[in-house]
Amino acid sequence: MPIKDVFLPLVGQPRGPALVAIEKCVSVAADLGARITALALEEDVFERPKVMLPDDREFAQARLEASDMQQLLNAFTDAACCANARAQSRSGKVPADQIGAILAEHARFSDLTLVPVKPHDSRRETIVEALLFESGRPLLLCPEHRADELRPEFENVVIAWDHSARAARAVGDALPVLQAASSVRVLTVAEDETDAVVRSGTALVDHLREHGVFASFETTKGGGRSTGKVLGSWANSHGIDAIVMGAYHHSRLNEIVWGGVTKTVIGQPPCWVMISH
Repeated sequence: MPIKDVFLPLVGQPRGPALVAIEKCVSVAADLGARITALALEEDVFERPKVMLPDDREFAQARLEASDMQQLLNAFTDAACCANARAQSRSGKVPADQIGAILAEHARFSDLTLVPVKPHDSRRETIVEALLFESGRPLLLCPEHRADELRPEFENVVIAWDHSARAARAVGDALPVLQAASSVRVLTVAEDETDAVVRSGTALVDHLREHGVFASFETTKGGGRSTGKVLGSWANSHGIDAIVMGAYHHSRLNEIVWGGVTKTVIGQPPCWVMISH
């Protein structure tokens, strides 16, 4: 199924990297030919009313300065205009503990959710967690710290293949991206290239061929490093535009425990990362 409707949550401060990430996300939507819907949310915090005179300088300055939420929306509107993208936006104030759930609910009505990610930001990771495990839709993570370097076209794509159901789901979700790419590689991180590893990788390559995707399969050794770091280094050294991968987690005593590779990649994506659960 083609990607025709994408969702962009706007949360946080309108810093330089965040604004660049918004621009790149809008460019991706335009390149896909999809409509993009932005939802800007900020915390609904109770503030004690202040009595101010009309000529109070603080009062006047507050009126002149746009809120963080409005600045994010302005950046989105400007980017959509420049990219000639079909776009719409909404905004609202909600309790802080409801932001993730509300974004996940809205994400259910899209084909793909684009998420700007700050490095190792616990608040943003909580939002990603809610979107990933509660929306039922794939995410495309945009690393804010590398937004300047990112291309909106995914020419070189790698599938992080670990033979799991999660990875298979990610491949299915990413088919429109894979079909448009110039180069697709299937990569398994394994210390030993066993017959089982090779059979699984070549079977996926064969399956992708039926969908018009002509991929190659290879393995790489971890060398004692975490799989997430291996993927990041491999992607950087091979000029990869996007990684496709499945997300791992399990719940124990109502606490979410991330799998190591998922935690590493979500904490600091090395490039665009399309992730599904």
